[in-house]
Amino acid sequence: MREEILEDAHDRMQKSLNILSEALTRIRTARAHPSLLDSIRVDYYGVETPISQVASITVEEGRTLVIQVWEQGMVEEVERALTTSKLGITPTTAGTVVRLPMPPLTEERRREQVRVVRDTLEEARVSIRNVRRDANQMLKDLLKEKEITEDEEHRDQEAVQKLTDESIHEAEALAAEKEKALLEI
Repeated sequence: MREEILEDAHDRMQKSLNILSEALTRIRTARAHPSLLDSIRVDYYGVETPISQVASITVEEGRTLVIQVWEQGMVEEVERALTTSKLGITPTTAGTVVRLPMPPLTEERRREQVRVVRDTLEEARVSIRNVRRDANQMLKDLLKEKEITEDEEHRDQEAVQKLTDESIHEAEALAAEKEKALLEI
């Protein structure tokens, strides 16, 4: 039972880190990368479909996303989805190719994005600490039911704390990397 609690805590902390990582990839830096478009959906014959399922997305010269739409009829839908998205970038179209040039970020926009990174990091920290709290409560419940000894509970709580520290350290490293990318000129 104790091993299951520790394993569950580890899995839930990993999920929090994965969510953080996904959220950080959606934050735009000065560089173009295809994952910026992961959250954009296109109306594909009445069905909301990820843009990556109706076109191929590549990076050109580090600052431009090139979207090669597979069907001529979908070019307008892709362009409309990009225009209405929160990216704030106007696409240009030539045939079945849609180009999305990434303008350089202003200093103010960079600082705003850094704040978003820090807020996202704090959400991940809270999530990881909630997992720690839940695991420790389960261990206390086992102790109360006399299924484990106080020494075992203490050892397992230390293991949960170690997991928590490692996960928070990993989250902070991910956020620091993103901040560094944002502040690069």
